[in-house]
Amino acid sequence: MNEKTAKLCIPPTFSILEAIKVLDETHERIVLIVEGGILLGVLTDSDVRKWILKNGDMAETVTEVMTRQPISVTGENRGLAMRLMQQHGIDAIPVLDEGGRLLDIQFRYETPEKKKHSGEKTTAPVVIMAGGKGTRLLPYTQVLPKPLLPIGNTTILEQVIDTFRDAGCDRFYVSIHYKKNLIKAYFQDLHPSYEVNYVEEGQFLGTAGSLYLVRDRIREPFFVSNCDILLDVDYGKVMRFHRENANAITLITSLKNYTIPYGVVNIDGDGQVESLSEKPEMSFLVNTGVYVLNPEVLSLIPGETFMHITDLIQICLDRGDKVGVYPVTEKAWEDMGEFGSLEEMLKKRGICFE
Repeated sequence: MNEKTAKLCIPPTFSILEAIKVLDETHERIVLIVEGGILLGVLTDSDVRKWILKNGDMAETVTEVMTRQPISVTGENRGLAMRLMQQHGIDAIPVLDEGGRLLDIQFRYETPEKKKHSGEKTTAPVVIMAGGKGTRLLPYTQVLPKPLLPIGNTTILEQVIDTFRDAGCDRFYVSIHYKKNLIKAYFQDLHPSYEVNYVEEGQFLGTAGSLYLVRDRIREPFFVSNCDILLDVDYGKVMRFHRENANAITLITSLKNYTIPYGVVNIDGDGQVESLSEKPEMSFLVNTGVYVLNPEVLSLIPGETFMHITDLIQICLDRGDKVGVYPVTEKAWEDMGEFGSLEEMLKKRGICFE
């Protein structure tokens, strides 16, 4: 077994939360549950997503959610792996010996770049909120609007657009207000190969208020994204999930883990100590700022009025409309909206932020 395969192996005693951390660290979207060299099952990011949507306990062991007896090949039949992966729509397949011992894992895509371009495609339009002042990145945003701050050789806004273009999207509506002429001039000089339409706010309208301005221009389910969010997600799958679940709005959420840095005391109804938890971990689903909306919900937005998208979501909930979530893991979400998270993102790319 090579080093890469070994890093994907976890014991059956691991909790689902521990398994998710390995998924995040390895970026392969699959882990192998192994005991005594024998493959017991596999766990994919799709399995984790289904567990989260069931509101499953993250402290349960991986055996509760893993796929037992996954599709595999023997060492002698390794040549069949690619055909089997294509046939079943999977990206990895374990290689076993005749006794079920794990020898290796074979991937459908050898490089991360090929994997990135291999997902489901969607041509859905994308609305990007780029009109804010970017106050969390002052004083830089006193000179440049946040969407034009450089990340390596491109801007924040181009980074966001590129993640959607990888999924097949090529029609973008960019909501602008603060320093809007700089943004328009930049893209006019850029001559992009994709379509950029501007949604000009006469005043700050908020993430939902500005959507009122596209109500007559979009007739199909569409994405909405903040201009400072990068997600490692298959947007084609997100759109399919949204349609199959007949949601009015789908929020892409991230599993966020927090470790309480103290010993936590749990008491019973009489005020007596029931148990002690040393530095427990807690998990929450948090809003990433990326959504899928049906065009019909735009009729719920009053014209030329400041409105947060969370207010629009609440209106849909009050009406009984379906509002769903599509969970991703913690490290699949990068936030460029404040110095700490921006510096962390740049560090991962080997870029210094001065």
